Amino acid sequence: MVNVTDLKTGASSKDSLEVERWLEALASDRSEHELALIRQACDFAQRAHDGQERASGEPFFQHALAVANILVSLRLDHETIAAALLHDVVEDTTIPLEKVNEIFGPGVARLVDGVTKMDVTHGIQSATEHGKKERRQTEALRKMLLAMADDVRVVLIKLADRLHNMRTLVALDADKQRRIADETLSIYAPLANRLGIWHVKWELEDLAFRHMEPAMYKNIAHLVAERRVDRESYITHFMGLLSTELAKAGIQAEVMGRPKHIYSIWRKMQRKGLAYQHIYDVRAVRVLVNKVHDCYAALGIVHNLWQYIPGEFDDYIATPKENNYRSIHTAVIGPQGKTVEVQIRTHKMHQHNELGVAAHWRYKEGSGHDPSYDRKITLLRQLLEWKEDITESADSGQDIHADLFEDRVYVFSPQGDIIDLPQDATPLDFAYHIHTELGHRCRGAKVNGNMVPLTYRLQTGQQVEILTIKRGVPSRDWLNPHLGYLKTHRARSKVQNWFKQQNVDANIAAGRASFEKELHRVGASGINFEELAKRLHFAKADELFAALGRGDLKNGQVIHAVQEMLAPAPRPSDEALPLAKPSDTRRAAGGVKVVGVGNLMTNLARCCKPVAGDNIVGYITRGRGVTIHRRDCSNVLRYNSESPQRLIEVEWGDGAQTYPVDIHILSYDRQGLLRDITAVLANENINVIAVETLSDKQRHNVNMTLILEVVDMAELGRILTKISQLPNIIEAKRYAK
Repeated sequence: MVNVTDLKTGASSKDSLEVERWLEALASDRSEHELALIRQACDFAQRAHDGQERASGEPFFQHALAVANILVSLRLDHETIAAALLHDVVEDTTIPLEKVNEIFGPGVARLVDGVTKMDVTHGIQSATEHGKKERRQTEALRKMLLAMADDVRVVLIKLADRLHNMRTLVALDADKQRRIADETLSIYAPLANRLGIWHVKWELEDLAFRHMEPAMYKNIAHLVAERRVDRESYITHFMGLLSTELAKAGIQAEVMGRPKHIYSIWRKMQRKGLAYQHIYDVRAVRVLVNKVHDCYAALGIVHNLWQYIPGEFDDYIATPKENNYRSIHTAVIGPQGKTVEVQIRTHKMHQHNELGVAAHWRYKEGSGHDPSYDRKITLLRQLLEWKEDITESADSGQDIHADLFEDRVYVFSPQGDIIDLPQDATPLDFAYHIHTELGHRCRGAKVNGNMVPLTYRLQTGQQVEILTIKRGVPSRDWLNPHLGYLKTHRARSKVQNWFKQQNVDANIAAGRASFEKELHRVGASGINFEELAKRLHFAKADELFAALGRGDLKNGQVIHAVQEMLAPAPRPSDEALPLAKPSDTRRAAGGVKVVGVGNLMTNLARCCKPVAGDNIVGYITRGRGVTIHRRDCSNVLRYNSESPQRLIEVEWGDGAQTYPVDIHILSYDRQGLLRDITAVLANENINVIAVETLSDKQRHNVNMTLILEVVDMAELGRILTKISQLPNIIEAKRYAK
């Protein structure tokens, strides 16, 4: 049977704790301020849970006190201990979280709220009961539990809560015992393992194993034939003998060990098909040294002290495992004729084996290699060693959470499955992840029962429901990256493939309409579509439009090609203007090159406000240098007939510049319209030079003209697209006077 005694308070895991005695035990290494907060939490929790009993018949407060005591053994800070005492107050009493925040402060309240939010597994049926997707779903749930924790201490409180529940599980009926034990073995024990909280891991596993396989548990317990405390005492004696001999030989070493717990023995018997008599690492010791040659010196001392068992020696230093695991393993017959496994490695090897790609938890659990997730687990385990530092700041938990889990979200399907998606994924991404047809037919979504737009950014722990129609098809807008419908490449590919399979004529028509609309918006004209198609490696314009219609090509990519095509080719030397000096093409002010001429002042025409990518020409003024116009500007047409000798070739420079451009917006008038438009521009870091609005009260619409500073036509197109998606906007386009 599993029963643990707390070394600090002397209380057994099966005993009730006496509050005053427990608080006195904490006083030795806690400040008066810290102890006062813990005492206040004790009093508050006792009053809140007054009259409540657990299934075992004990007062409910004893559970909260036992959870706090487990965290004391982990040497957690006073806020975590207080939160553990209060962790069920909000969920199981009428006291709101705001009251906890008011009395105990935001640090404790945030931890209590985090534990409540992590209580998601009750709504999920055990994967083993269905007999499918077990490993994938339990792995996703482990990740989700970690991702939902705004502070690593929340995970520790949850593990302590589960540990005490497992210690008192016998009070529930057999079916509940098996379900909770299965959940513990699948989810919580691996979490403790990954975080390196070994004694919590083995106790959770043994307790779960005892309820899931009671006959097998008793059989192995009988074979072990000694109490855990006796095995621990034996290991301590063995370590003392070995440490003394290593010190005599001048080897600096750290010796650690623990007896193998019952569930681990059973797992090894199952995995390797061995009888108990052939399990030689029921008792195990690990030796950490500074250098590789010390490993072999320590091995010699071990074999001199005790007889080694033939066939149980492995040198993974000389020949590392495929995952680069390095260590020496040997098994010896120790004092009293009992077998002991000894592992010898350097501190550097140990660090890699525990935290690197050869981490022990992956070997044990058979999980796939996920470098991004491994990095997060590594950091979490390191944080456990640094917890004295990270708990000094009330905001540290949020910073850690942002660093660890900023790139994934874990959401529920209506059936309780957990879906792992990239950060900022939308309901459409979720729909296409479930099934392609579900995505095609999607027309709406509910998150936690509330309607949300399809561009909504999902958050970890939410339940997502997709609303569909019988015969739905995807929208071309879903492929527009500026609109934010799709985040994942998987979903985008499925939409693109759908359009590829549609009628070619329809794709050509849709692509041409979409592109001409984009050209109209950015104010580009006079485009030779056949030449443009060749620039983009299409045989003819229809193929270009078909690619746009299918979604293989984005309007932004084609607009970029338009910019390159509109840039004028260098003038042949025989057509050079009289002012030209062919060897002296310089870049003038404003990001414009004046061909063949240097040191000329340039300015952008106010009439047409050209933007990088527009086809431009210069006009030599009297006293104001060269004015840069768009070639299709009405003034340029007049200059061409009146004074063509004053027109000069210019081209855009290579440097990043911003240029003023007028845009026109037609919209139905509504409150907050200007605020929404300026919010879009602010989010895109677009500078607004001027705004002019004219309302038509009879038609209930408004005409707005804004002067913006943009880099090029591609940026202009993106801004116009986002403004067009705002409510009540009729049209947003470039405006030429």
